[in-house]
Amino acid sequence: MSTDRFQPHDYYMMDDMLTEEHKLIREAARAWVIKEVSPIIEDYYERAEFPSQIIPGLGEIGGFGPYIPVEYGGAGLDQISYGLIMQELERCDSGLRSTSSVQSSLVMYPIWKFGTEEQKKRFLPKLATGEYIGCFGLTEPDHGSNPGGMLTNFKDMGDHYLLNGSKMWISNAPFAQVAVVWAKNEEGRIKGLLVERGMEGFETPEMHGKHSLRASSTGELIFNNVKVPKENLLTEKDGLGAPLMCLDSARYGIAWGAIGAAMDCYDSALRYSKERIQFNKPIASFQLIQKKLAEMITEITKAQLLTLRLGELRNENRATTAQISMAKRNNVDMALKIAREARQIHGAMGITNEYSIMRHMANLESVVTYEGTHDIHLLITGHDVTGIPAFA
Repeated sequence: MSTDRFQPHDYYMMDDMLTEEHKLIREAARAWVIKEVSPIIEDYYERAEFPSQIIPGLGEIGGFGPYIPVEYGGAGLDQISYGLIMQELERCDSGLRSTSSVQSSLVMYPIWKFGTEEQKKRFLPKLATGEYIGCFGLTEPDHGSNPGGMLTNFKDMGDHYLLNGSKMWISNAPFAQVAVVWAKNEEGRIKGLLVERGMEGFETPEMHGKHSLRASSTGELIFNNVKVPKENLLTEKDGLGAPLMCLDSARYGIAWGAIGAAMDCYDSALRYSKERIQFNKPIASFQLIQKKLAEMITEITKAQLLTLRLGELRNENRATTAQISMAKRNNVDMALKIAREARQIHGAMGITNEYSIMRHMANLESVVTYEGTHDIHLLITGHDVTGIPAFA
């Protein structure tokens, strides 16, 4: 079991731009991670198991829907607070942040924004504490980057809806109590349904064999003539724009989270380079090592500035989908490159579980693909600056 020796890095003194509340929220999340998760995460990663005993703690630090209003069980925090929590969780492990951001942005967010008052009061307080865990069903086996082509559908049977189809690569699915499922009605319009565990014909088999996000639970959603009560329909918004709004929120959280992974790799590489002696001096004294470290902190600082500004825009309801795509793409790519460079600085030790480097690197290979691939986000920016879509 490795010791969490992380020291924060704030090269441009961006803490001066945070409120005292922001810093308290970040420190509480960091302290909880160091005490409760860092000592066990490598073991659970190797076992390919999610440490479910940490769920109540995640709720206590605001890891579930921190921006949800207090009246529905949330903390009523701002978007920067949400980002800082995601940063601290992914500094430990991308799978940990994934569990939290799915619950927050892909389950609680659509219920809050698109649900009825009864749905909000019924589900949100339990989701905020972790009594309920949720998942988000959009991606299908044959429809990833093109979710509008989904085949999952439901029919109006008079007193209920009949749901059929399947979803794949669904975080939290194997143990979720509720799934926010996007399906087409008989007119081909995409709508959201709240599907609850225990409904006949609803199965959530776990997916195995992952080399990435091993400490996060991933599964399928299978619907075989599932009877969904009509009161479980999300009524306030439909069309593909509804799930894409949820993905905006999740991608925003990923942009912050990736910084956490990058900071952890950089911090480990910096410390190791000062302790590792070769040719009678620390390798930190060598030019090529200093080049790597200088480039790392530069890229982290750029990502911090980009994301903090994005958080300000989110707080003002002015952030665009394209701006969020730019931050998600840039920051995950940055973190992946830093993980690879950090592994080189650690030499052979970088592939062992004594350090978090290889785990971060493997996790980020998933993060760079899910919730919009690296190239799709590039095309979103291209569409935004040219006005010409390249993927339709």
